[in-house]
Amino acid sequence: MKSNTIVSESMQKFITLITFLFVLTSSAQTKFGNPEVDPIQIQKTYTDWSAYQSRNIMLSRDFIALDVTSKEISKEAFLDKLANENYIPIRLKSEANIYVYKLFKIQPKTDTSIKATINQIGFDAFKNYKMEGTAFPQFSFKDLDGNLVTNESMKGKIIVIKCWYIHCTPCIREFPQVNKLVSEYKDRNDIVFMSLAEDSVEQLKTFLARKPLSYSVIPDMKVYMNESLQLNSFPTHFIINKEGMIAKVLPNFESLEVALAKESNL
Repeated sequence: MKSNTIVSESMQKFITLITFLFVLTSSAQTKFGNPEVDPIQIQKTYTDWSAYQSRNIMLSRDFIALDVTSKEISKEAFLDKLANENYIPIRLKSEANIYVYKLFKIQPKTDTSIKATINQIGFDAFKNYKMEGTAFPQFSFKDLDGNLVTNESMKGKIIVIKCWYIHCTPCIREFPQVNKLVSEYKDRNDIVFMSLAEDSVEQLKTFLARKPLSYSVIPDMKVYMNESLQLNSFPTHFIINKEGMIAKVLPNFESLEVALAKESNL
């Protein structure tokens, strides 16, 4: 009888613990809101997930990161899990200017392309995040107009850098947006827009005559981008603060616009 009582008490403690953890997890998720899409349903097809991810998951932005139990973790830990483990990121419902991402397990029958793509996106975002807060590599460039730009000459300025090449479709697609951005900051003498391109002077002059870019353009930057910046994804945008440190590394215009607005107000 005593033995049964001990078992019963142990079982009760176990049930109490499980209930506590469930309540804790539920309250944490409620605090930040519920998933904006069904985490299971969004994994049904690669097309559905890809469309959702491209619109709603901006890993280069500042966000609150939650693990599968809704526990808050560091952005670094979150990105590391995306790069190396079996998770899918979903945004939780929150205010428009607040981003809360939570990890959900990828289902066993989910298209393997989803996991592979998430791992790659996570790897790129993790690598970019680790660059933030470090000094931008030494440079001495001449743009297409013959102007020399160096780390020293750019001291005390915010530098916005776009890395691209002529045959990169996403790079060219955002030209109208980045040109508009330059126009919006035209009265800020402390903000400089320049771009690093893989292509030669002749190729760039011919191309830019048809597709103008408002940034100053530095030619023949393939080796520098590969070796000094270790880039493998284009476009990539850098925001360098007035101390010459990398403030943000970003994969698209949407993230750049938000990050520059924040940096320019510091």
